[in-house]
Amino acid sequence: MDWFNEPSKWSADAGELVVHANPQTDFWRITGYGYVRDNAHIYGEVMPSDFDLALQVRGDYTSQYDQAGAAVRIDERRWIKSGVELFDGRLRFSTVVTVDNSSWMFADLPEVFSVLNLSLARRGDSVEISYSTDQNKLELASVVYLEPRTSALAGMMCASPSGEGFSARFAEFTLRAC
Repeated sequence: MDWFNEPSKWSADAGELVVHANPQTDFWRITGYGYVRDNAHIYGEVMPSDFDLALQVRGDYTSQYDQAGAAVRIDERRWIKSGVELFDGRLRFSTVVTVDNSSWMFADLPEVFSVLNLSLARRGDSVEISYSTDQNKLELASVVYLEPRTSALAGMMCASPSGEGFSARFAEFTLRAC
């Protein structure tokens, strides 16, 4: 496992990765805001083809757009990020799919929950994204395009686009080739 944009502060022990997202970090390309940011943090592994990725995430979200979850990245123009994001004062389930330009989708999460469970399954030209909170059963959220037969970095991701940073905790991380 390696870092893409290693954060200033992180630790790993007892099966948990704790990351303090640096301030002013994000992955975003153009749509709606006109800028490109490519400095969020990913801790993962390059996968040559199909894979299953699963994790649990918790965070101390404090500022608009603070986010933590999973990412799959081919390069700066082709990537997916999905997880929890603080938006308009509420935690939301968020997915951004980028093929040259970013497209953002989100859904409400329960007002109270402890952990987000996340699963990404890459098969051929698609990634199936499923999620749940706490002990609830995973549910399919979306099926998104990702260029087939192309290696991609897959792993845990966090960012703090407009804040001073925050801490995210990742557990139960698994990544396996299929």
